[in-house]
Amino acid sequence: MKTSNQNSVMSIFEEQNVVKICAPMVRYSKLAFRSLVRKYNCDICFTPMIVASDFVRSIKARDSEFTTNECDRPLIVQFAAHDSQTLVDATCAVAPFSDGVDLNCGCPQRWAMSAGYGACLINKPELVKDMIRHVKNQVANPNYTTSIKIRIHNDLRKTVDLCQKVESAGVSWITVHGRTSEERHQPVHYDAIKTIKDSVSIPVIANGDIKYPRDVESIHQLTGVNGEPFFMTLQWTAVALFLYMEIGVLVILCLPFISAKRWQKILNLKIWSPVARFWNKVFLTMIIILIVLFLDAVREVRKYSVKNLGTDAKLLPNMHDHMHMKLFRAQRNLYISGFAVFLWLVMKRVITLINQLASVSGTTAALQAQADTANKTAKKYMEDNELLKKTLMEGSGDAATAEGMELLKKEVEKLKEELKASEHVLKKSECDAVALKKQTDSLAKEYDKLLQEHQVLQNAQSPVNKKED
Repeated sequence: MKTSNQNSVMSIFEEQNVVKICAPMVRYSKLAFRSLVRKYNCDICFTPMIVASDFVRSIKARDSEFTTNECDRPLIVQFAAHDSQTLVDATCAVAPFSDGVDLNCGCPQRWAMSAGYGACLINKPELVKDMIRHVKNQVANPNYTTSIKIRIHNDLRKTVDLCQKVESAGVSWITVHGRTSEERHQPVHYDAIKTIKDSVSIPVIANGDIKYPRDVESIHQLTGVNGEPFFMTLQWTAVALFLYMEIGVLVILCLPFISAKRWQKILNLKIWSPVARFWNKVFLTMIIILIVLFLDAVREVRKYSVKNLGTDAKLLPNMHDHMHMKLFRAQRNLYISGFAVFLWLVMKRVITLINQLASVSGTTAALQAQADTANKTAKKYMEDNELLKKTLMEGSGDAATAEGMELLKKEVEKLKEELKASEHVLKKSECDAVALKKQTDSLAKEYDKLLQEHQVLQNAQSPVNKKED
């Protein structure tokens, strides 16, 4: 394991106007996830929150909670702690393999707050200040950073006081989640983040509802902060691409010069046989996924449709524009997911109708062929009949009679052949009937014989039963 070769993580804040940071996420911000986001221009990565007391006490906890490699830099380790010495011990254990340590003062979960961790620490500014000072004094590396992540108070003056106190203790930067500890999905108070940024001279990182790269620039302009925790979500991009794919498939299926029979032949190719076996499952799975995304979009629309943004929003007029932008994106996602569900159902129905149309067309073609054959035969017979009548009516003398007789002989010969064929079928049927009758008689005799044997056995059994009685 190599130690950090960088002079200072703080140089990133000096060199870049906006720093993109992958915030700590429970069960996600492990080594594999951090390696992935670094490929997408993430500047700094955090580990998930680690309980410092367990980390110091248990080797098993250290091995499972903290893993890294030489490419996993810059790396900030976030701890949950409520006393200075435990935080110092945990920091000293990870300092050779990381670039900084972060104290979690923003986790709103009940278990964390009841144990003295997380968001309850924002109400203990002197304790947080003492913890930061002890870590700064105990770590030998002068470039090793010490930071905190906080939530805001209902009274913003308390938050500003906390930030100024930890700044005086030597904290490297402050990450501000723009909600109170009671808020979950309410709009982020970006104006509060701006107020905190204006009240301190150290870097401030904005956190909360930053889902797309475009959010980074807009929130940077709103708050003037140095960095934003950055998440690169692709779900709505994937849904949009799926929607475009549906539109393309429907356009191709509706092309007028490709018949239903040809589509049926294409759909019946062997290459589709593996897909055909799982088609119903795939269809239902996509329906469920799209409906879940649709409901998520509905939730986002309701979230950003809140009219009351708080009294502090008056301090920042651009806040309203930002919320309108968020609402517009949520509505766009709602339309994308809704149309994706609708077109998925339409595409399924169109494919079913094409198959039915091809089957009906095939049946219609077969019936048309039979009708054409019957018409030709009837027409031939009518022509022969008319010729016969014409010959008999218009003919004269022996020649006409001879021609008429010849035609009659031909008709008689045809009728004789048909009669022979009918007689042959009739004889065959009679033979089958005779054979069936013989078989029936034989079965009747066998049944009578079995009935007699059954009667004999029954009579023989009766005296034995009487004796036993």
